[in-house]
Amino acid sequence: MDFVSIRIITSDVARLVEFYEKATGVQAAWATEEFAELRTPHATLAIAGTSTVPLFAPGSARPADNHSVIIEFLVDDVDSVHRNLGGVVTDFVNEPTTMPWGNRALLFRDPDGNLVNFFTPVTPAAIEKFTR
Repeated sequence: MDFVSIRIITSDVARLVEFYEKATGVQAAWATEEFAELRTPHATLAIAGTSTVPLFAPGSARPADNHSVIIEFLVDDVDSVHRNLGGVVTDFVNEPTTMPWGNRALLFRDPDGNLVNFFTPVTPAAIEKFTR
């Protein structure tokens, strides 16, 4: 088995795709007006409109209602990225902070309220974990 993607259901696909393109610098690949993917070397962030939910199971997902998942991106320098997100992110949850597990992390919310974590490993153990 291989974990390949996470999908966000939103009521405004274009707005959310634009946000993630600006925040990550990754260009989205659009399949339809209701489905786009931001592909990175290790995983994909899929963004889909509410009209796609009934294709799986009606009522199984609701936009802007996530209270448990944090979407995480590994970045080269979280402090530098933080400085460049000023015009993109309007809801920072915290400033870059070094976590006990060795990552320097920046937590913010996307336009739908989903938590997003940009992080950089800074301790030897954390760096080793991501350079294998």
